[in-house]
Amino acid sequence: MITTIIALVAVALLVAADQITKLLISSHFEVGQSTHIIKGLLDFTYVRNRGAAFGMLSNQRWIFLVMTTVIIAGVVYLWYKDFITHITGRIAAVLIVAGGIGNMIDRLWLGYVVDFIDVSPLFDFAVFNVADCCVTVGAVFMAVYILFFLDDKKLGKQPTAEAKDE
Repeated sequence: MITTIIALVAVALLVAADQITKLLISSHFEVGQSTHIIKGLLDFTYVRNRGAAFGMLSNQRWIFLVMTTVIIAGVVYLWYKDFITHITGRIAAVLIVAGGIGNMIDRLWLGYVVDFIDVSPLFDFAVFNVADCCVTVGAVFMAVYILFFLDDKKLGKQPTAEAKDE
Protein backbone atom coordinates (compact mmCIF):
# COMPACT_ATOMS: atom_id res chain seq x y z
CA MET A 1 0.00 0.00 0.00
CA ILE A 2 2.78 2.44 0.92
CA THR A 3 4.60 1.57 -2.31
CA THR A 4 1.47 2.38 -4.30
CA ILE A 5 1.06 5.73 -2.55
CA ILE A 6 4.70 6.60 -3.23
CA ALA A 7 4.23 5.58 -6.86
CA LEU A 8 1.14 7.78 -7.23
CA VAL A 9 2.97 10.75 -5.70
CA ALA A 10 5.93 10.13 -8.03
CA VAL A 11 3.62 9.97 -11.05
CA ALA A 12 1.94 13.23 -9.99
CA LEU A 13 5.30 14.98 -9.49
CA LEU A 14 6.64 13.81 -12.86
CA VAL A 15 3.45 14.84 -14.68
CA ALA A 16 3.62 18.23 -12.92
CA ALA A 17 7.27 18.69 -13.93
CA ASP A 18 6.38 17.82 -17.53
CA GLN A 19 3.41 20.17 -17.68
CA ILE A 20 5.19 23.06 -15.93
CA THR A 21 8.19 22.88 -18.28
CA LYS A 22 5.88 22.76 -21.30
CA LEU A 23 3.91 25.74 -19.98
CA LEU A 24 7.10 27.73 -19.41
CA ILE A 25 8.35 27.01 -22.93
CA SER A 26 5.05 27.71 -24.67
CA SER A 27 4.51 30.95 -22.76
CA HIS A 28 8.05 32.33 -23.27
CA PHE A 29 8.93 31.05 -26.75
CA GLU A 30 7.40 31.42 -30.19
CA VAL A 31 6.97 28.21 -32.19
CA GLY A 32 10.34 27.42 -33.77
CA GLN A 33 12.25 29.75 -31.45
CA SER A 34 15.44 28.28 -30.04
CA THR A 35 18.02 29.26 -27.45
CA HIS A 36 21.30 27.71 -26.38
CA ILE A 37 21.30 26.20 -22.91
CA ILE A 38 24.67 24.45 -23.17
CA LYS A 39 26.39 25.56 -26.38
CA GLY A 40 27.04 22.65 -28.72
CA LEU A 41 25.14 20.23 -26.50
CA LEU A 42 21.64 21.38 -25.56
CA ASP A 43 19.15 23.89 -26.93
CA PHE A 44 15.57 24.63 -26.02
CA THR A 45 13.54 24.75 -29.24
CA TYR A 46 9.75 25.11 -29.09
CA VAL A 47 8.09 22.59 -31.40
CA ARG A 48 4.47 21.50 -31.70
CA ASN A 49 4.51 17.79 -32.44
CA ARG A 50 1.30 16.45 -33.95
CA GLY A 51 2.70 12.94 -34.40
CA ALA A 52 5.09 10.55 -32.71
CA ALA A 53 8.88 10.64 -32.72
CA PHE A 54 10.21 12.55 -35.72
CA GLY A 55 6.62 13.57 -36.55
CA MET A 56 5.56 10.09 -37.69
CA LEU A 57 1.80 9.52 -37.96
CA SER A 58 1.20 13.25 -37.91
CA ASN A 59 -2.35 14.34 -37.01
CA GLN A 60 -3.35 10.86 -35.81
CA ARG A 61 -3.88 11.91 -32.19
CA TRP A 62 -6.73 9.44 -31.56
CA ILE A 63 -4.41 6.54 -32.35
CA PHE A 64 -1.93 7.86 -29.77
CA LEU A 65 -4.65 8.50 -27.20
CA VAL A 66 -6.02 4.95 -27.54
CA MET A 67 -2.56 3.36 -27.50
CA THR A 68 -1.50 5.39 -24.46
CA THR A 69 -4.70 4.52 -22.60
CA VAL A 70 -4.22 0.80 -23.30
CA ILE A 71 -0.57 0.90 -22.20
CA ILE A 72 -1.32 2.82 -18.99
CA ALA A 73 -4.23 0.49 -18.17
CA GLY A 74 -2.01 -2.54 -18.82
CA VAL A 75 0.80 -1.27 -16.58
CA VAL A 76 -1.63 -0.39 -13.78
CA TYR A 77 -3.31 -3.80 -14.09
CA LEU A 78 0.05 -5.61 -13.91
CA TRP A 79 1.03 -3.51 -10.86
CA TYR A 80 -2.14 -4.39 -8.97
CA LYS A 81 -1.95 -8.06 -9.91
CA ASP A 82 1.54 -8.14 -8.36
CA PHE A 83 3.16 -8.96 -11.68
CA ILE A 84 5.52 -6.00 -11.20
CA THR A 85 7.17 -6.50 -7.82
CA HIS A 86 10.87 -5.70 -8.17
CA ILE A 87 11.94 -2.06 -7.69
CA THR A 88 13.25 -1.94 -11.28
CA GLY A 89 9.83 -2.84 -12.64
CA ARG A 90 8.09 -0.45 -10.27
CA ILE A 91 10.30 2.45 -11.34
CA ALA A 92 9.68 1.53 -14.97
CA ALA A 93 5.92 1.48 -14.39
CA VAL A 94 5.94 4.89 -12.69
CA LEU A 95 7.99 6.46 -15.49
CA ILE A 96 5.90 4.94 -18.29
CA VAL A 97 2.59 5.96 -16.70
CA ALA A 98 3.80 9.49 -15.90
CA GLY A 99 5.17 10.04 -19.39
CA GLY A 100 2.04 8.67 -21.00
CA ILE A 101 -0.19 10.93 -18.93
CA GLY A 102 1.99 13.98 -19.59
CA ASN A 103 1.78 13.64 -23.37
CA MET A 104 -1.87 12.56 -23.23
CA ILE A 105 -2.78 15.82 -21.49
CA ASP A 106 -1.22 17.77 -24.37
CA ARG A 107 -2.93 15.70 -27.04
CA LEU A 108 -6.33 16.06 -25.36
CA TRP A 109 -6.20 19.78 -24.58
CA LEU A 110 -3.94 21.16 -27.31
CA GLY A 111 -4.19 18.63 -30.12
CA TYR A 112 -0.39 18.38 -30.22
CA VAL A 113 2.52 17.70 -27.87
CA VAL A 114 4.82 20.51 -26.76
CA ASP A 115 8.44 19.49 -27.33
CA PHE A 116 11.46 21.60 -26.45
CA ILE A 117 14.54 19.58 -25.44
CA ASP A 118 16.86 19.72 -28.42
CA VAL A 119 20.16 17.83 -28.44
CA SER A 120 20.62 18.42 -32.19
CA PRO A 121 23.86 20.34 -31.69
CA LEU A 122 25.38 17.06 -30.46
CA PHE A 123 23.15 14.41 -32.07
CA ASP A 124 20.84 14.58 -35.06
CA PHE A 125 17.77 13.73 -32.99
CA ALA A 126 14.13 14.76 -32.62
CA VAL A 127 13.10 17.48 -30.19
CA PHE A 128 11.45 15.93 -27.13
CA ASN A 129 10.10 16.74 -23.63
CA VAL A 130 10.14 15.53 -20.02
CA ALA A 131 7.32 13.02 -20.65
CA ASP A 132 9.27 11.51 -23.55
CA CYS A 133 12.29 11.15 -21.24
CA CYS A 134 10.10 9.35 -18.70
CA VAL A 135 8.71 6.93 -21.28
CA THR A 136 12.13 6.20 -22.78
CA VAL A 137 13.91 5.63 -19.48
CA GLY A 138 10.89 3.66 -18.24
CA ALA A 139 11.02 1.40 -21.30
CA VAL A 140 14.71 0.71 -20.69
CA PHE A 141 14.03 -0.08 -17.02
CA MET A 142 11.13 -2.36 -18.05
CA ALA A 143 13.37 -4.24 -20.47
CA VAL A 144 15.95 -4.71 -17.69
CA TYR A 145 13.18 -5.88 -15.34
CA ILE A 146 11.82 -8.39 -17.86
CA LEU A 147 15.26 -9.69 -18.82
CA PHE A 148 16.81 -9.97 -15.37
CA PHE A 149 14.26 -9.78 -12.57
CA LEU A 150 10.96 -11.19 -13.78
CA ASP A 151 10.10 -14.37 -11.94
CA ASP A 152 9.09 -17.20 -14.31
CA LYS A 153 6.37 -18.26 -11.85
CA LYS A 154 4.59 -14.97 -12.52
CA LEU A 155 4.46 -15.89 -16.18
CA GLY A 156 2.91 -19.27 -15.40
CA LYS A 157 5.96 -21.17 -16.65
CA GLN A 158 6.86 -24.49 -15.11
CA PRO A 159 10.47 -24.92 -14.00
CA THR A 160 12.68 -26.82 -16.41
CA ALA A 161 14.31 -30.16 -15.48
CA GLU A 162 17.61 -28.34 -14.81
CA ALA A 163 15.90 -25.86 -12.48
CA LYS A 164 14.24 -28.74 -10.53
CA ASP A 165 17.63 -30.40 -9.96
CA GLU A 166 19.11 -27.28 -8.38
